[in-house]
Amino acid sequence: MATLQQWAAGARPRTLPAAVAPVAVGTGSAHALGDSDLALALLALVVALALQVGVNYANDYSDGVRGTDSAARVGPVRLVGGRLADPQTVRFAAFFFFGVGCLAGLALVALSGRMELLLVGVAAVWAAWHYTGGERPYGYRGLGEVAVFLFFGLVAVLGTSWAQAGRLDLGSFAGAVGVGALACAILVTNNLRDLAGDRQAGKRTLAVRLGDRRTRRLYAGLLLTAPVSAGVAALAHPWALLALLALPLGYRPAQRVLGGARGAALVPVLAMTGVLQLGYAGLLALGLALAG
Repeated sequence: MATLQQWAAGARPRTLPAAVAPVAVGTGSAHALGDSDLALALLALVVALALQVGVNYANDYSDGVRGTDSAARVGPVRLVGGRLADPQTVRFAAFFFFGVGCLAGLALVALSGRMELLLVGVAAVWAAWHYTGGERPYGYRGLGEVAVFLFFGLVAVLGTSWAQAGRLDLGSFAGAVGVGALACAILVTNNLRDLAGDRQAGKRTLAVRLGDRRTRRLYAGLLLTAPVSAGVAALAHPWALLALLALPLGYRPAQRVLGGARGAALVPVLAMTGVLQLGYAGLLALGLALAG
């Protein structure tokens, strides 16, 4: 039976910045538009965190029962693949967190009056489960980064801002692109670390499709997208340039990825990329809030 510490590790806490960052930027954008709301922001944060933890457990379950995860793989604890927990219990944990996210989402819709967000929530839960679950998981076809950019970039930032302010601007969209790019960088690091094992298991992630060298270039390109997006946001709100102060946080992870780090050597890069995303999002949110 898995310990509490192993369950916590199975939730993959290094991925949680990808849930926090878009809510921060979306709230900053709403403040720049003149109508932020702390209660709605907190509900959006609960939705994002619950879906992130839910999808992590769902991936553990689906990869485990398919046999693409094993205890020997580098990275976080695999509850099912490592035979630490019953698969059905892990699946229950995934749907428990999906349920928490749905309840928080319903409260968000009720308090904001933005009924259109219901459809967004349904799509997010569907995407969370079918990343590695279902008969034709899109994560096995190299589409994981597309979904992350869409749901932990565009949808999360714009949805958070829309729920609070009821409108969007150039700063909203540019912030969503920057945050989405860094969220993709986290997944690219994860898939680069697992490239050899995924290729052997028949899991055709984007890293497997692109190969080692092009995946490393993709990572660098995603990191460069963030400051460019901040510059675009500054056309609407000059204080958005504060986000550029986070650039030094990207030096070490980029150096390791472009320097050829593999396997376990990429594990710290996940954490460093998460710190970069949080720093970037926090400074961008602050800049947008100052603009408001």
